[in-house]
Amino acid sequence: MTGRIVIDLFSTLDGVMQAPGGPDEDPSGGFAHGGWQAPLVDETVGAQVLAGIDELDALLLGRWTYDLFASYWPAQLASGSPIARTFDEVPKYVVSHGRPAMPWRGSELLGPDLPAELDRLRARHRSVHVIGSLGLARTLVRGGLFDVLNLWLHPVALGPGKRLFPDDGPPLGLTLLEPPTASPSGVVLLRYAPGPPVTTGTMGA
Repeated sequence: MTGRIVIDLFSTLDGVMQAPGGPDEDPSGGFAHGGWQAPLVDETVGAQVLAGIDELDALLLGRWTYDLFASYWPAQLASGSPIARTFDEVPKYVVSHGRPAMPWRGSELLGPDLPAELDRLRARHRSVHVIGSLGLARTLVRGGLFDVLNLWLHPVALGPGKRLFPDDGPPLGLTLLEPPTASPSGVVLLRYAPGPPVTTGTMGA
């Protein structure tokens, strides 16, 4: 059975996905709202995130997120964190234009032919998750190179910030995989697959 490339992203209502986890995560461009997700995490969202981590058997990360994770998660192993344990045990595949140092065990730099590398990962793994890695996620979505997009939509709007869908991006159709679920704090989980091309029409009376 062919595996899946799954993208996990947290978004505001106006599409900002920059630095949800903390003030120092990504302050580039003068972004002043790092950590905007933290006040909205509740038991429902936590259970959804943990369910996704339980199912993954590989990580696919951009260079920025890899460096961030590699500096944080190995240090959490002593605490008994199940996320740290899973991230440490599974293979970590990294997409980068350079030749980065990759000290985290189980790390592998992918080659320049990304579609071919993704086919190789699908043949090797059941569920490969892209977490964070907004630049990589944008490339995958733009090229239709993913199987599932898990989008947690949060009830805040921030204005400026990095987004998955840029103003100059191509039209993209998506297919909803299941009815959305909302958490007590108002976070809505939307699960999409690549859909048919965007078409237009005229609204009837």
